[in-house]
Amino acid sequence: MNTGFVILQKYLMTPMAKISQFKIVRAVMAAGMASVPFSIVGSMFLVFNTLPVTFTGLEGFFQNTFFRVSDLYMIANTATIGILALYFNFVVGYELTKIEAEETGLKVNALNGAMLSVFAFFMTLPELVMQNGAITLLNDKNNLVFNGLRLKPFVFRLGTSGIFIAIVMAIVATHLYFLCVRRNWVVKMPETVPLGVSRSFTALIPTFVIAFFVIILNGILIYFGTDIFNIIAVPFAFVTNLTKSWLGIMVILFLIHALWVVGIHGASIIGAFITPIMLTNMTENAAGAHIPFAGEFNNSLVILGGSGSTLLMTFFIAFFAKSSQLKILGRASAVPAIFNINEPVIFGMPIVYNPYLALPFFLAPMVCGTLGYFAINTGFIHPIIALIPWPSPMGLGAFIGTGGDYKAAIVAILSAVVALLIYMPFVKLYDNKLYKEEQGKSESQIQTA
Repeated sequence: MNTGFVILQKYLMTPMAKISQFKIVRAVMAAGMASVPFSIVGSMFLVFNTLPVTFTGLEGFFQNTFFRVSDLYMIANTATIGILALYFNFVVGYELTKIEAEETGLKVNALNGAMLSVFAFFMTLPELVMQNGAITLLNDKNNLVFNGLRLKPFVFRLGTSGIFIAIVMAIVATHLYFLCVRRNWVVKMPETVPLGVSRSFTALIPTFVIAFFVIILNGILIYFGTDIFNIIAVPFAFVTNLTKSWLGIMVILFLIHALWVVGIHGASIIGAFITPIMLTNMTENAAGAHIPFAGEFNNSLVILGGSGSTLLMTFFIAFFAKSSQLKILGRASAVPAIFNINEPVIFGMPIVYNPYLALPFFLAPMVCGTLGYFAINTGFIHPIIALIPWPSPMGLGAFIGTGGDYKAAIVAILSAVVALLIYMPFVKLYDNKLYKEEQGKSESQIQTA
């Protein structure tokens, strides 16, 4: 086990720790966290609208009441999930510029960086085509494309399908902005000019540079029958497809817990990469797809009680452990565990660098992930269509996230039980070790006295 920890530390912890400090990764992580409240609010309206699908007895009542004004309240869904790429784009641009200013001392303004990112992203929204030697905006009434904007369901490229292009354009826009400032390609105003006016003129030349860059690049791509959006979508589509497989999910769960075992918050680091994918998959599910790895799949069906699926294990040590260390820790950690918070257990047992508990810490979530994947993949439970708060208690998150499927709650409870069964032999072995050590200390103290 010590050799295993050394290998993980050398080949996983060190590279991932460096990756987590990349400015782009930190900015994307911040964007993911910033988008959570909007995603949750928009999802709740969607769940409300799908209740008659699950509880068919409500269909007549909803048709005569809520569905008469559904277009009104579903605007909240459109203005959140429907334009999620815009939130990512703005926050990534803002955070990247803020980080650059704080860490390099470059005189750039975070708000300018955010606005330039939005500008660059919006230039990629319209679809253009070559017709008779001229570049024109696409219009296709059969596919609801008007003046280059594909209206499915709102503006297609503003939704979750546009998150990756939104991130890339924010990176492109901010780095062109940084280049202009470093080269002094900015309009400098006298010190007597108000700060707000001065900042706006500082962004003038970078705006031109970004505009020409996007126009030239997109023009070349359109000539060859594609555009920036479609080019960037190719590699990200490949990564997204990997998450739709059982093996892809197992790799993700392994990486999250491998990082935790060596003391790094695996969920946060890996989350920066998978959050856009899971949000995209969730939106596809709401439109009729059946993708297991979507929304809060992990917190709803896999890592119940926190990373490692430690919920029932925490209660087990609280009431059945022989050692005082585990018994006290379990009782102190039981309530946080209900809400998927288990740092006290991870660092208090500890699970980190603990050869007794490392194997079940890997194994339990991978088995639970397998149960959740096949429960959705076989159609036993509905796919996740709504984002729920990650601290949602066991069963409740799965029930709401799947639009009210009670069988999802049953699968979540079953997963927690299976995780406990995996932990029990290892925890008992570790508990006996601690108990013997405590007994030995007590005897030594008695003899000394």
